Parts: sequence; C-alpha cells; structure tokens
Amino acid sequence: MIHRPAACMIRANTNAIRWGAMALALMMLLGFATVVGAEEKIIKSHGFSEFGDLKYPEGFAHFDYVNPDAPRGGEYSYAAQGTFDSFNPFTRQGRAAARAADQYESLLVPSYDEPASYYGLVAESLEYPESQDWVIFNLRPQARFSDGTPITAQDVVFSHNILLDQGLQSYAEAVRKRIPKAEVLDDHRVKFYFAEGYPRRAMISQVGGTPIFSKAWFEADPENRRLDEPRMEPGIGSAPYVLDSYDVNRRVIYKRNPDYWGDDINVNVGRNNFDTIRIEYFSDSIAAMEAFKAGEITFRQENNSKNWATSYEFPALASGAVVQKELADGNVPNATGFVMNLDRPQFSDPRVREAVQLAFNFEWTNESLQYGLFQQRHSFWEGTDLEATGIPQGRELEVLQSLGDDLDPAILTSEPVSAHSSKPERQTDRRNLRRAMKLLDEAGWGVGDDGVRRNAQGQTLKIEFLSEDPVLDRIAMPFVSNLKAMGIDASYNRIDNAQFTLRRRERDFDMISSGYRSSLQPSTGLYQQYGTEAAAFSVFNPSGVHGPDIEVLIDNIVKATEANELTANVRALDRVLRAKRFIVPTWYLGKHWVAYWDKYEYPENLPPYALGVEDLWWIDADKAAALKSSGALK
Repeated sequence: MIHRPAACMIRANTNAIRWGAMALALMMLLGFATVVGAEEKIIKSHGFSEFGDLKYPEGFAHFDYVNPDAPRGGEYSYAAQGTFDSFNPFTRQGRAAARAADQYESLLVPSYDEPASYYGLVAESLEYPESQDWVIFNLRPQARFSDGTPITAQDVVFSHNILLDQGLQSYAEAVRKRIPKAEVLDDHRVKFYFAEGYPRRAMISQVGGTPIFSKAWFEADPENRRLDEPRMEPGIGSAPYVLDSYDVNRRVIYKRNPDYWGDDINVNVGRNNFDTIRIEYFSDSIAAMEAFKAGEITFRQENNSKNWATSYEFPALASGAVVQKELADGNVPNATGFVMNLDRPQFSDPRVREAVQLAFNFEWTNESLQYGLFQQRHSFWEGTDLEATGIPQGRELEVLQSLGDDLDPAILTSEPVSAHSSKPERQTDRRNLRRAMKLLDEAGWGVGDDGVRRNAQGQTLKIEFLSEDPVLDRIAMPFVSNLKAMGIDASYNRIDNAQFTLRRRERDFDMISSGYRSSLQPSTGLYQQYGTEAAAFSVFNPSGVHGPDIEVLIDNIVKATEANELTANVRALDRVLRAKRFIVPTWYLGKHWVAYWDKYEYPENLPPYALGVEDLWWIDADKAAALKSSGALK
C-alpha cells in the first residue's frame, strides 16, 4: 500500500573522495552488495518480506502449493452479476468488466503461504539499504507486454506517475507524499525514493505491487486512453491471459497468451493452466444458479447460505457429475457488516450508532434465514492473534495510555466492544429494542405523537439502507423493520448496479452492506481505510471513520519492526475501531464454499491465503471427456 524515501548524501571535498564516490555509485549500478558511509549494507535479494526471512530461497524451483506437473488446457467458466461498461479497472466512473485488472502484472508477486512475503515477477531482483530509504528493482530482460514490446524501467516509472496523476485520489494523495520520486537508471533498472519521516516497513512491497502499464500504448492516444475514464478498449498488459472477446453485459472471454513471456519463471511454474476463462453475466443470482445447474458455467464459489443449504439438490450433483465442497480459508475474515456513513448527521452521536446495532438480530437471522451456517463477527481481526480480547494489559495497555485525551477512557478498563447477543426465537429481541430506544431518548431523538423520532429541531431520524443485491433483501428488510419499530423512519432501497457503484463511490448513502479488508500484516493500506487525510474521499473507507486516536495507532503499526509491537498496536486499533460502533457486525464463514462440475483438479496442499482457482487449479481432460460423452456437459 504505501511507503517512504530518503537518499544518502556523499560530500566530496577532494579529488580522491570524488573518485571514491563515483566508484561507489558504479558498484551500486552494477548490482554489488556494498556499504554506504562504511556502515549501511546494501541488500540484494530475489524477494522481500516485511517481517522475518523469506520462506523460499534464491533459485527455488516453484512454490510448494502448486502442482508443477499440472496439465494445461480446457476452460474455466463462472458467473458474474450485474453489468459492465469498461475494460479500464482504474476508472473513477462506470463499472469495469470482470478480470480487467488482471491483465497487468507487477514487479513482485505475493506468496500464498506466507503473510507479507513477495518474490520477483517482472523484477528478477531488488536491492536496498538496511534503512530502506530507497529500492532498486532489476527487471527481467525477457519481460514483455502482450504486443511483444519489452517492459522497461520507463514503463514502470510511467505507471507510478500516471497512478498519481489519474488514479484514485485516496491512493494518489497517500503515495505522493511517501514516494516522491521514481527514477529510470537504465532500461532494466528503476529506483524508488522514499520520503523522510515516514515508516519504511511496507514501502518496498507497495511499489513492488504497482501495476505496470505500457507507456507507448497510453501515449499513442492520450486523450482517449486516460486512466480515470471508462473505455471499452482494453489496455496492453503483460499477464498470462489477454482479452479474447466480449458481449457487453453478457459475457467476457480471456485466452491464455501463447507467447506469454513468464511461463517458465519459478513463481509461475504450475500456474495459469486454463486455455480460456469465460465469465457469463447474469442479472440476478437465481439465473446464475440455474446456469450452473445446466452446465452453462462449470464453477461456482457460493456466498449465499440459502443456496448452499437448499439449492444443491439436482440430478448432476446426485450422479456425481457436480462436486460440492468446503475448503479451508486461512485469511482474516473481512470486517463486513452494515456500514453507517459517518458524514450523515444522524450518525454523529455514538448512542445512535449503538442503538442501530442493537436493532440487528444475528441469532434469529442466522438460524431462520441462513440455516445456522455462519458465525458472529466481533473483531476487525476476528479469530487471529491480532484480535483484542479481555481488559487491555501489558504493551497494549501502554499503547492505549499513550493516546491520552484522544482516547475514550472507558477503553482502558473495559473488554472490547463485541456484537450483542439476541434471542433467536423471534425477529425482534424486545430487551435489545428497549435498550436501543433508551439510547435514542438520551441522544435527544424523542418519539412524537405519530411514533416517529425527531430531535429538538423537529428533524426526523431517517435511515435509508441502500442495496444493489436481491440476495440481501431478506436479510436487510427484517433489520429495517426493527429500526422502524424503534421509531426510526427507516427504508430499504434496492437500485441497479451502476447507480449503486456511483453512490457508494461518492458516499451518497446512509447505510450499505460493505466492510473493510483485513490482513495478518496490516500496514500502509490502513491509511486509506481509516486515515484522516483520505477519510473524505477514500473508496476503501465506506464509513469515513477517522480520528487522532486511530491515526497514531496506524503510524505505530506502520513503524513496527518487531512482531510483538505490531500485535500490541493492532489489538489497540481493533479495540478503538470497535468502540466507535460505525458498523453493525454481521457474520463470517471462515471457509470457502465451492461447487464445480467434476472436471477440475487442485493441488493437495492448497495454500492458506488463497483458493487460487484461476491460477492453481487445472482441467482433468479424461474427466472432462467423460462428462461430454455422458451428455452431462456440452
């Protein structure tokens, strides 16, 4: 996500010193490990880990979680819901087609079995001082865009700069301060400088993950090839798959590039095994499910508990032609729920936010509407060592105490705020409703003769729940009904995908179902999620939550160089975020629900941090042929 710079100053007062400095610069350009100022070692490596050592040594053959002998061929097909009007995934308007962002590669690629570890993809190596004031990436000479032109350092610098000029504002504002300069050293060497005064830990992984665009392609038609505007013309990337064909709002097909430059490098061994990837678009989930049953699409990652419990009873499943499985998911559950827009005045009082939380009955929802398949989420780092528990103590307590008057003092002596419990027998838990209505009374929202709550100025307490997903109807509407029972003028409004995307992007809503991504190694991305500078416009912060208490903790997390310091500060942040009550925590699954026609295979040792269907799985040709010969699939 983001990172920062500093450069070494060599002062020369004599000819000897000048020649020494030139020799040192030459050695660095040639890639030798050396010492700066007779103290700072230059580290040269095949990868980068934010904490600790890399698991895989230099020259490793392949990742442990791949099948290096996976056969290639066949088609992977799945469903998407909604519409698309662009193949530019970075546009500030419209909606990009599925996989549009996957056509661009980066300098480094993450490992799926290590948190916060990255290995060379377009870059074959990198070098940086122990201070991490800068980093040099050495590009692979064989790296090519899909049109056959080489990827150069000029393309990398161009990509960095255009993201600052035309990319998302929250990204640009954060990165510009921390990475003030990207410099071409030669065609295959690029250097990033990190600003003084900013923590270093994730800066290298930030720039290593920047998508790489073709400078020549953009500059050939700069007016019509802007990064911030929608366009149906796909850009030129360097990834294994390229766009083959599309039918707007109906389907998109990608094909594996037979001339893909990176097939044989170690980070790609055993990956990218499908000849084609086909995405079929549907207006709703019911139509998508019927298409799967009919074999029109052959892979489905389920996210609907009702479907998982009741919709997988059809002949192909009974015959074994379709497989239904639960696979492990080692990622931190995303902090999802019903998000309140803190820019809206009705949510300014934390008592109102707590009352809104109390209106949701997880136990009844889970048992009555979701077949008891989910678990209640409490923490932003649920089920991990980073989750805050009990009364704060030790280093976590010290961190919280250091926040002084910016911290709610109750946090120091209380267990972290957790989702309330409700009775599962009925939709409305009267005990919680009474608590909620008392909080609203205390917050100055009294009930009028018409049963509607108003403040002293006569303004009605209104909450509109905005949605784009029909599946959410049966979950959100009982919640809205409970809000109405409390005297809130609540409504549920489902709109089309394009409208929803625009209104969410502009934060033009009261409440939506949304959330925040969580990580085992949180770092500079926290600034875009919870930071003060980005709060007004970041698409990664749907609530707009921020504050001086949050800001200090983010700084501490990004600065952390030891695991125990990171843990203490993340736990403190978890505690602070939960106390702000800006999201109604809903549920999490903790595993992957998948169903697929029995032609797919996957490695025995799937990695903990990615399901990896698209790049780790493959087609068993014999099974695919058997399905066709039986008439189960066309």
